[in-house]
Amino acid sequence: MSKKILKAGVSRRSVVAGGLAGAGLLAMPSVLRAQDRSLKVGVYGGYFKDSFDKHIFPDFTAATGIAVESVAEPTGEAWLVQLEQAARAGRAPADISMMSQVAMLKGQSTDLWAALDLKRLPNAENLIPTFVNRYTDGRVAGIGAVAWYITLVSNTNVFPQAPTSWAELWNPANADKLGLLALVSNSFLLEVTAKTFMGGTAALDSEEGLIKAFEKLAEVKPNVRLWYRDEAQFEQALKSGEIPMGQYYHDVTGLAAADGHPVRSTFPKEGGILDSGCWALSRASKKNDEAHIFIDYMSQSSIQATMSRKVGTAPTVKRSLLDLSDDEFASVSSDIDPIIPRYDLYQGKSDWLNQKWTELIVG
Repeated sequence: MSKKILKAGVSRRSVVAGGLAGAGLLAMPSVLRAQDRSLKVGVYGGYFKDSFDKHIFPDFTAATGIAVESVAEPTGEAWLVQLEQAARAGRAPADISMMSQVAMLKGQSTDLWAALDLKRLPNAENLIPTFVNRYTDGRVAGIGAVAWYITLVSNTNVFPQAPTSWAELWNPANADKLGLLALVSNSFLLEVTAKTFMGGTAALDSEEGLIKAFEKLAEVKPNVRLWYRDEAQFEQALKSGEIPMGQYYHDVTGLAAADGHPVRSTFPKEGGILDSGCWALSRASKKNDEAHIFIDYMSQSSIQATMSRKVGTAPTVKRSLLDLSDDEFASVSSDIDPIIPRYDLYQGKSDWLNQKWTELIVG
């Protein structure tokens, strides 16, 4: 694994922490260069925004003449609510924002996102199809910006051989050894269960299928030492071997390994969990032309490769179009078919899922 890349990589944990910190810094854009044409771009605050400001936005401005005002946005629904309230008043605190998949769906329900024209986005053909986010009527609501993986992680001192399947979470030999994310909507363990034992995530289409997944997932409970909300707590326990296996972020685990800690990240044969953010244009924005130029620029394979090298994100374009070396690609992604979270469930059945999660899994 390339230490150089990992050293430059972004921690999703830092993204989240930075994003929360960024909540108090809204409306404090940093103007990279005064230009006649400009665009306000919302990205997660902290290290993530800093990396885009340093490595990505200046080159965009040099190539297009469009100045970027980057805005630190909070993660999750806080930014969605602010964008929605501003749009009702005809304002756009950011023209384009990087939005989570659940936020994209909720924004679609109020027609918050301006439809994008693929004819004006020729580089969108480079994208893996799942990274084109559409309204139910076929309009394009967003374009994949960056991606990241949650994988099966282990302590190499405790487990000299790397696990190869998510099924290891259910192995009785691993009793009291696991650390798993604490929420149904951020662990995506229902999807892991369905992909590993039920033939795929389509098994979650019905309530009956969801109940079966919950019941199967409940079998891991004797193996779980910690359902974690504090990522740093699990990371430290993984490094020390106190909790030697679990699910965690590929980029952060790789960074720890590069620093000499006895940890590894493994893409199981069923695939890592692929999560991502989209570029979405507020309907209140008056910068439709500039927004299309921006999104098309960011969808170039060369720019996606630069983001992998400099920001540490997984590319949203096809592997065959990238000039990343095998080591560079492996440091941020995998060729194994990923597990794609069922974001639709977290929009339409959120309360029911949270109730069952508490009753059957973590209660």
